Amino acid sequence: MLSPAYEANFIDDIVEKISKQLKELSYLNVAKYPVGVEFRVQQMLECLDVRRSDTRMVGIWGTGGIGKTTIAKAVYNSISYMFEGSCFLANVREESEVHGGLLNLQNILLSKIVGGKEVMVTNVYEGITLLKERLRHKRILLVLDDVNKPDQLDKLAGATDWFGCGSRIIITTRDKHLLIVHQVIPIYKARELDHDDARELFRSYAFKTKTNLDENEKLSVNAVVRYAQGLPLALKVLGSHLCCRPIHQWQAELDGYRREPNQDIQKILKISYDDLEQKVKEVFLDIACFFKGRTKNDVIQTLESCGRINPTTSIEVLVEKALINVEYHITMHDLLEEMGKDIVHQESPKEPGERSRLWHPQDVLQVLTENTGTSKIEGILANMSTEDEIRLNSKCFKKMRYLKFFINVNARFCGKVEYLPEQLRLLDWPKYPFQSLPSNFKMKKLIQLSMPQSRISSLGEGFKRLQNLTSMNFSECKFLTKIPDLSGTPNLERLLLSGCTSLVEVHPSVGLLDKLVDLFLLQCSNLVMLPRKVNWRSLKHINLSYCKRLENFPEIVGEMKYLTSLMQWHCGIKELPSSIRHLINLESLYLEGCENFTNLPCSIHELQKLECVSFKRCPKLITFPNKDDSHVLPTHSKVSHDNCDSLSETGSDDDGCSSLEPDNFALSSLRNFNARGCNLSNFDFLASLDCASTLHELDLSGSTSVILPKCINKFVSLWKLNLSDCSRLVEIPKLPPRIHKLDVTNCISLERISKLSNILERKESQMIKKMDLTNCWKLCQNFVQMAEKEDVFVNDHEVDADLFSLFLSSQRSEFTVTFPGRTQVPKWFSCQMDFKGYQRFEFCIEILPNFKWVNTGLALCVAVDQKLQNTSTVCSFFVLIRINHEDVEYPYSREHVDSEGSDHVWLHYFPFREMHRVSYMRPPPFMCRVIIFQRDSSEASLKSCGVHLVMPPNGDVCMKLSRAENLSNELPEGKDSYFDDVCDERDADESEFSE
Repeated sequence: MLSPAYEANFIDDIVEKISKQLKELSYLNVAKYPVGVEFRVQQMLECLDVRRSDTRMVGIWGTGGIGKTTIAKAVYNSISYMFEGSCFLANVREESEVHGGLLNLQNILLSKIVGGKEVMVTNVYEGITLLKERLRHKRILLVLDDVNKPDQLDKLAGATDWFGCGSRIIITTRDKHLLIVHQVIPIYKARELDHDDARELFRSYAFKTKTNLDENEKLSVNAVVRYAQGLPLALKVLGSHLCCRPIHQWQAELDGYRREPNQDIQKILKISYDDLEQKVKEVFLDIACFFKGRTKNDVIQTLESCGRINPTTSIEVLVEKALINVEYHITMHDLLEEMGKDIVHQESPKEPGERSRLWHPQDVLQVLTENTGTSKIEGILANMSTEDEIRLNSKCFKKMRYLKFFINVNARFCGKVEYLPEQLRLLDWPKYPFQSLPSNFKMKKLIQLSMPQSRISSLGEGFKRLQNLTSMNFSECKFLTKIPDLSGTPNLERLLLSGCTSLVEVHPSVGLLDKLVDLFLLQCSNLVMLPRKVNWRSLKHINLSYCKRLENFPEIVGEMKYLTSLMQWHCGIKELPSSIRHLINLESLYLEGCENFTNLPCSIHELQKLECVSFKRCPKLITFPNKDDSHVLPTHSKVSHDNCDSLSETGSDDDGCSSLEPDNFALSSLRNFNARGCNLSNFDFLASLDCASTLHELDLSGSTSVILPKCINKFVSLWKLNLSDCSRLVEIPKLPPRIHKLDVTNCISLERISKLSNILERKESQMIKKMDLTNCWKLCQNFVQMAEKEDVFVNDHEVDADLFSLFLSSQRSEFTVTFPGRTQVPKWFSCQMDFKGYQRFEFCIEILPNFKWVNTGLALCVAVDQKLQNTSTVCSFFVLIRINHEDVEYPYSREHVDSEGSDHVWLHYFPFREMHRVSYMRPPPFMCRVIIFQRDSSEASLKSCGVHLVMPPNGDVCMKLSRAENLSNELPEGKDSYFDDVCDERDADESEFSE
């Protein structure tokens, strides 16, 4: 029998253990109104994945007042029963700051998990050892709430091996970097409540149990919710404050908070700010007062200009502290912005001139007009709420000795400025109203000078010793006539002068700026002179477009390895210098609309990385240089012979093509060559190009050459060839095997296309997928004669229609062809209609269940009736295909030009497989509608139209075609504007061969 004393002790132990377990299972108070918490708990549970046996630390990170602790408590309540022991250490930041705080937290943790008085420790290092010993074999749940220093983690949860398998440690913090350094993975970011949850949370505090709100109450609730932007702390504080107050006072309260933020909210938010280093605080205040919403790179560049120490790192710290968000732009919560501005406001609540930063319109106005500035002002942002002119006090900047930046967003100034501070790093003053800078302005510390759209006419002599200046922007300064000597600005990287319409010359010293990265002279319409020689070894971007009086491009001295694209539109340049060989990494060369451009140097062949070349609308460029005309090419660029096996066959001398020689390649990377409208007199240069395996697109339209050389066949990767408007071209030889698109529109002298002739003669069966033979009258007549000779037609009176049938039978590929002298839709079209005053016709096609996409399609036909004979006319018509009321494709939506003024028939084939590719439609059956619509035209009209279903011979009937009964001259809803846009685009630029 046990002694009474032993029994008593045994019972006490049982009671203590049961009490401990009951205490551990007691629930924490989560929140009075836990709105939106459940969803966030589910997200956290996915991060924790308590079913796995690994030991895991999970962080909850976010700005103050976002609800991190609320989420942690809710998660703790939901899973604590699953662990051998659990502990929630609240307010670690505050508790650890008191004397012996971390030691006390260690003892609480040991007591909660292990229990018993014997586990008490007397110093933190003993505590670390004991925590490791007692917890490493226990599966526990530990929450460390509001951690802000690494030392706290080191003393309470140094590593995952402190704890038993399956343990979970949750850490809430405002500092993401703290979690990263401690190797906490994953990190859950606590985000703002969405609008619905935010509204519900605010209503819970503001209206308690009231559910039915009137319209004024709803509007007021929405106003508060917008102000709080989903921050739970703000919603709780504002809801409690506005509870039981008249609704009509709410807006006044909000307006008051914008001027003087609620201190209960600011107190919580400011904790994160107070933890920052001074240099990071300065960057935070700059962003809050000036740069919220601007791009990250722009802000970093500006802050560096203003002398901030390592702003890139400071911005990273602010992101980690959840004080700002950075994607492409820098954003922050409005309440954090208000907090930053309030911190600056408190520097001098009554005197704006005594603050470090000015941004509020009234404060800026007061300081600049009343001359109340002081040496404490470091930055000014003039973003005014009125368009009225502001008359500056002539000495308004005199007392601001340490002003580092002045940024004018939209203010309109007048008056006079006699002085600008020497400490200025950034002067951003668009529409500067004066003709010159103050003569006594010492700019030696200036880094960025930006004065676009200003009245400035002279830059004076102040640019001789500006070692720090990196950027100058005088874009659209209409009165600026010349750029001064800039030899004293050796670190200049950006020179922006676009739109300076009075600018005549750029000083020769600009050519010596070897750190220049960007040079923009777009639309300098009177510019006639650039530096004769340039050493722009750092240049990445240059734009001389629309400089129509500029005739000479500078000689390039030394390699320019960073310039990858040279784009000059509508420029007056007559030729490029042979020194373009120094553009060793140039990938794109665009000289479009340069009406005086006549000559290309042979050195263009040395540009081994050049991929895209365009000389569109350069009518005086009649020859392209041959490689053989140039000097021996350099050997610094090696080009692989891979994928060039076929050149031995297609590049032989009998084809008129020069053979390849080692280390002597011309434009070996070329992918796209565009000489549209250049009047090239011959295509001999094609033989010297060494891009047989890379050239994909070739546009020679508008040239005057008679012959396309046989070496065209060597370009084995060529898939798009445009020869439209080559009015003298007679024959197209054998084309490369991968040719996909061919446009020979208006090739009125063209008599033979080798590939099509071979198809008619049954020597080839593979049709070009998309081609346009519009206005190729001789070619079509030759096809007819050839077809008659081959006896391939059934009906001698409709040889054009039978020719179209033959093309269709060769392969189901999309193509367009126009036949002259015809006024009727071919009889074999199963569904035809005469327009007879109508502008719009519809055809309905019922696609049956056994429909097959392969080898089926639509043949479309429009007969055009010429009103004026022997004149060039325009007839616009469009074809729209709709399936189940959804638009699928516009196979033909262009202005149709008849160059000879005769009646003609337009034929187009559109395969259903192309429709299937773009439509993602459900399986048959379904309804297809074809709409043919004529735009108003006084010169030509549509006489008739037709649709024919193309199906395999002897195949199952899978479609039914009928004419729509409801004829209307109205387009489907919204399509009239589409067609107008199409025409506008084609008026603005030449039409591309239909995709």
